[in-house]
Amino acid sequence: MELPLVVGVDGSDSSLAAVDWAVDEAARHGLPLHLVHASLWERYEGAQPSFSTDRPAEKIMAEHIVASCVERARQRDPEVKVSGEALPEDAVAALLRTAPEAFALVTGSRGRGEIAGMMLGSVSLAVAARAVCPVVVVRGAEAYRPGAHGRVVVGVGGASGGAGALRFAVREAEVRGWALTAVRAWRNPSQEPVDHMLMADDAARLREEQAATGLEGALREALREHPQVDVRRKTVEGSAHRILLRESAEADLIVVGAQRRHGHFGLQLGRVGHTLLSHSDCPVAVVPQPV
Repeated sequence: MELPLVVGVDGSDSSLAAVDWAVDEAARHGLPLHLVHASLWERYEGAQPSFSTDRPAEKIMAEHIVASCVERARQRDPEVKVSGEALPEDAVAALLRTAPEAFALVTGSRGRGEIAGMMLGSVSLAVAARAVCPVVVVRGAEAYRPGAHGRVVVGVGGASGGAGALRFAVREAEVRGWALTAVRAWRNPSQEPVDHMLMADDAARLREEQAATGLEGALREALREHPQVDVRRKTVEGSAHRILLRESAEADLIVVGAQRRHGHFGLQLGRVGHTLLSHSDCPVAVVPQPV
């Protein structure tokens, strides 16, 4: 049985964009699509009399949101199998509960209740930082058009990448027929004590060569079963979060890894992931990396 692509919906413009993105993604992979709306309506509506046939207004709204999103998905692509449910739960808890049996989770970048001007919604952040499956947060500038660049970007190395993120990115590039740009950042050792400027130049050149070698080694395994993917390699001096943020301006999807430490229940995201989720110009996929 194929794992579904799960989408968190709340009726906001942001979540509708996530539905559209997820329908296209499900169609590419031949996956079923499952839409989830979670709301704690029981907490706020109060107990209903046992003889009452009236349903809480919030429950009616939740069911309407799900039904509307399901209809939107079916109209976008009638070939995709779509289901939906409204749950009386905390949104983060409900989505995280689906993660072990999901191909990936998809959310918008902001919800209905988020404060105007916020760069990233609290639900999106918590899910991306804790889920055990890949999480895609659909975001981007107003000018963003899906497929405009035909390019997937993946950060490789350190906290910004790993085998899982690279495999995910390769698969996404292949199924779309897009180019994959694999980026590895390296730092200039200019702050380290050296006896001569020539030695500093040699040290920088060595760091760059090491980055290129590490990038090539990581790609070799990931591309073994996907030799047809067009891969472009980039080693860039600087901070990974700044480099990848610049790359997002000309990408249709950017993929990064996030370490998941066993037994740790706090947010596990890292600076690279947090920066991209807050400021990226295109959708961001966060892929968990067990450590």
